[in-house]
Amino acid sequence: MPFPIEPKYIKEAEVELGIEFPKSFVEKMEKENGGEFSTDEDDWTLYPFFDKLDNKRISRTCNHIILETNQLREIEDFPENGIAIAENGCGDNLIMLPFEENQTKIKEKIYVWLHETGEIIEIANSIEDLIE
Repeated sequence: MPFPIEPKYIKEAEVELGIEFPKSFVEKMEKENGGEFSTDEDDWTLYPFFDKLDNKRISRTCNHIILETNQLREIEDFPENGIAIAENGCGDNLIMLPFEENQTKIKEKIYVWLHETGEIIEIANSIEDLIE
């Protein structure tokens, strides 16, 4: 069950990853840190931001965006500058990518990264387009 998160934990993730998430993504995650949703093709689980408020939240957010992104970056076909935000339980991930001209600013667009081929497909203009 998703729950709100303090903005400082999102900022900590941005600092550690060296990026800035788009406002729409931050606002969604501040209200519901993580959660599940479905698209026409798949069921997805959003990676939460690591919440250190108490032991219960630490336990619920141990599969956080930083951890999952860093693990996926060890895979040869995963984009070096990709940020993992969700998984489908079958190895594919939803990712966000930076602007080409500014690698620290992340685009609102959401892509699916297919683990078997390394293919990256744009699937939404923003997180709001996926989660209604």
